[in-house]
Amino acid sequence: MKNLFRLIFRYHVVFLFVLLETLSLSMVVTYNNYQRAVFLDSSNFFSGTLYEGFSSFFQIFEFKQVNIRLAEENNLLRNALQEHLLKSNPGTYHSSDSINLPRIAKDSSKNVVYHFTTARVINNSINQQHNFITLNKGRRDGVKVDMGVIANGQVVGLVTNVSDNFSTVISLLNSRWKISAKIKRNDYFGSLSWNGKDYRRVQLNEIPYHVPVQNGDTVVTTGYSSSFPEGLMIGTISDYSIGTGSNFYKIEIMLAADFKNLVIVGLVENKQLNEIKQLESLNNNGN
Repeated sequence: MKNLFRLIFRYHVVFLFVLLETLSLSMVVTYNNYQRAVFLDSSNFFSGTLYEGFSSFFQIFEFKQVNIRLAEENNLLRNALQEHLLKSNPGTYHSSDSINLPRIAKDSSKNVVYHFTTARVINNSINQQHNFITLNKGRRDGVKVDMGVIANGQVVGLVTNVSDNFSTVISLLNSRWKISAKIKRNDYFGSLSWNGKDYRRVQLNEIPYHVPVQNGDTVVTTGYSSSFPEGLMIGTISDYSIGTGSNFYKIEIMLAADFKNLVIVGLVENKQLNEIKQLESLNNNGN
């Protein structure tokens, strides 16, 4: 103990300098938008590089499974794009046709609203109140803020920060994030969020008690958020009740995505997102 005090006394000027520098840097980042953006961009790069190193080490033993899932995800995305193009061009294409995806994308590019790509998960948390996921792709790969993130066609999260080579995703298991969702059987929609307890379940709110609800009902995206197409799988109803003095159900949803086993994810880009935001901003400005 005496040696410790002697060390602190001997180098107290250095310790004080480091403390003041840390406080100064914290204040600069907190109260200046440009410096805060640079700091977040740099922290994304360094943390992303570290996570990718650890992830690559452990996942070297899982390449076979990763390749299988990547192939499955690619097939799923092809099917999703094909289905969208069929809806956009009724009578032009037939579901029984053998359709080559690149040819469709080229011939009907003006009608494609959503663009899909893939990324690898290099860090993921599920045991906190505010969980995030880190991906190995960034703005150099075309990743943008507000892109939806899916796994096997099931909702996972939303891109919130992007650096040159990495991006972070706010997970569906984050109590700060809500998403519009509906019961597929009857199209009644509400707000879906996580209460921070069970990583396998989320809660669907604002469904009136007169709506027919039953265990096993499928819950999907509404398409209202602009980051996800309509009809993406979220989960199924596992339990429900009516709160005392409330006109709405308390609904538990068993998630379809396995958040403990995320390796390859899909990124969903809405090509019309900027146009939608610009139009909606007019309402916010009172015009």
